[in-house]
Amino acid sequence: MKTNISKFILGTCFASALSLTGCIDEVIPNQTATEEQVSSSDKAAEALLWAMPASLNVIETIGSDYHWDWGYGSIMHVRDVMTGDLPVVSSGYNWYSSWEGNEAQGESMVYGQFIWNYYWSAVLTTNKLLSAIDEETASDAQKGYLGAAYAFRALFYLDMAQMYEFLPNDKTTATNVQGLTVPIIRETTTEQEARNNPRVTREEMAAFILEDLNKAEEFIGFLEATDKVLPHLDVVYGLKARYYLWLEDYANARTYARQAIDASGLSPMTEDNCLSTTNGFNDISKWMWGAQLMSEDNQVQTGIVNWASWMSNETSFGYSGIGPFLMIDANMYSRISDTDFRKKLWKAPAGSNLDGETPFLPGFEDKLCDYASVKFRPAEGNADDYTVGAATAYPLMRVEEMYFIEAEAAAHLSDADGRRLLTEFMTTTGQRDETYVCNDSGDELIDEIIFQKRVELWGEGLVFYDIKRLNMSVTRGYAGTNYRDAARFNTNGRPAWMNICIVQTEKNNNSALVGYENPDPSGLYTPWVDPSTQE
Repeated sequence: MKTNISKFILGTCFASALSLTGCIDEVIPNQTATEEQVSSSDKAAEALLWAMPASLNVIETIGSDYHWDWGYGSIMHVRDVMTGDLPVVSSGYNWYSSWEGNEAQGESMVYGQFIWNYYWSAVLTTNKLLSAIDEETASDAQKGYLGAAYAFRALFYLDMAQMYEFLPNDKTTATNVQGLTVPIIRETTTEQEARNNPRVTREEMAAFILEDLNKAEEFIGFLEATDKVLPHLDVVYGLKARYYLWLEDYANARTYARQAIDASGLSPMTEDNCLSTTNGFNDISKWMWGAQLMSEDNQVQTGIVNWASWMSNETSFGYSGIGPFLMIDANMYSRISDTDFRKKLWKAPAGSNLDGETPFLPGFEDKLCDYASVKFRPAEGNADDYTVGAATAYPLMRVEEMYFIEAEAAAHLSDADGRRLLTEFMTTTGQRDETYVCNDSGDELIDEIIFQKRVELWGEGLVFYDIKRLNMSVTRGYAGTNYRDAARFNTNGRPAWMNICIVQTEKNNNSALVGYENPDPSGLYTPWVDPSTQE
């Protein structure tokens, strides 16, 4: 049954998560059960394979009362609203306001519990498959399944490592957790081990993830299924590029980004692809890796607890379509050249040079506010029927990201190479802006590459990592800002809120985490106030 938006009020979101259980029982696979599942045929193992892309689109991991509880796409959105790139029109329906406003982010709150529960549930889907198949006796088909499982697990741990790793910031200090990530739970980890399982260092986590990525590279060629909801060799290379970028190993990041580009066989999305009202950023065939929703999926059937509901401003059935419009930061928008076609992905202010240049679905041009996004279209451009419009795809990895990793990595090694690669993408390979010129060097060049990456990957949940990794400031408070009053924070370097808190419920079940907490950043920043409004 489709849920009615009006029945839900934001006030329920400030609930404590202390009553929720820990994740240990949910993350340790039952070895006997899984071995029995696959002992009879490859078909049983195949079911475990398809559980992994399905895990991206689960709902209600902590209950039915929270309309941000819709899987991986929601966490992508969480990361984006924690940057300075994606303001949301103030609305009583904005369930993400606590993440945007740095409220209730501590270890005892439900917001952190959602992130923690989601990732460990997702890791469980990979560990089930890995624990069920013996590499030494696996069939070729099963080796392909192992390759996919290792890639998925690397994705999840690389995310968690970057989100939970404590890095210095302008508001909190905690020397005992500096550089610590999360515990590691392998397919062989026992419950007893999991109950005394410390956060590992960046170096330990890096070794674990690389082991998974190397295994993925070894086995992924056996995977016969070509569906892009599954990772393939280009994606494994892409994950290695992300991995080495995290570690600031720029030579390897550049190498693997180029290998990912070459292996993908893809070209960057064209202007027509990006601005299409029917297939704009909802077509998985244009990407290296994506998630796909079908009309019968639980997310779609809710009508409002899904990607299209929250990411498409142009719907009559979704949340964003009724008022919490997703926008681009006004300063960011103004920095984009008018000759860059990507600027048309957001509604131009009335009277500006690009006013009237953006194609809209019928009825939305007058409805949407200035700077509102039209990047993510409902499936088939259907704004009214959620069984069609919400059955969409969203990107996990695009080849465009690899061009920016390659350019940034090159720039850290050589200004000339970085400028050349960025300029080639903008003018020729990607054809974003044929008049584009870059004369920057050093830190200014890195900033310019990241800026163009922010424009390209807006709304795709990835720029959070760059801001945190590069110790970049978030600036939301300035004259003309389109951020709501309570979220107008200006930081000095990476925000404290980007060190995500491990939840209390996990400490209750894992004694090694006690005393090794990321500090609660909630309420530590004072919103900027426009001096022109003060007496």
